[in-house]
Amino acid sequence: MASGQDLDTLARLRRVRDRMDRDDARPLDIESLARSVHLSAGHLSRQFRLAYGESPYAYLMTRRIERAMTLLRSTPATVTEVSFAVGYQSLGTFSTRFRELVGVSPSVYRRTTHEQRES
Repeated sequence: MASGQDLDTLARLRRVRDRMDRDDARPLDIESLARSVHLSAGHLSRQFRLAYGESPYAYLMTRRIERAMTLLRSTPATVTEVSFAVGYQSLGTFSTRFRELVGVSPSVYRRTTHEQRES
C-alpha cells in the first residue's frame, strides 16, 4: 500500500480506474470521477498519482491509445474513425498523443503492423 493511503481510499481509486477502463471512449472528467467516489477532484488526483504513478488523465489517455492500437491492427476503420471510437474529439490531438506514446503516427503504426503480419 502506498504510504498515507488507507484501504478505503485505495478501494475508491480502484473504482475510478475500473470506470476509466470500462468507459474509456466516453467523455470523462476528473470532477465527475471524483464525485462518483465522494472525493474532491484535487484529492483524487493526488491520491491516484500516489497509488498508480501517473495522473488520472495520463492513465485514461494511455488506455485510449492502447485501444486505438488494437483497432488499428484489427479493423479497417480509418484513423479518424479510430480516434473518435476511442474518445478523442480531435484527430490532431489523437495523432499527437499517439505519436508521444507510441513513437510513430497512427498511419505509420497501422502500415508497419500490417507489413509485419504479411511477412
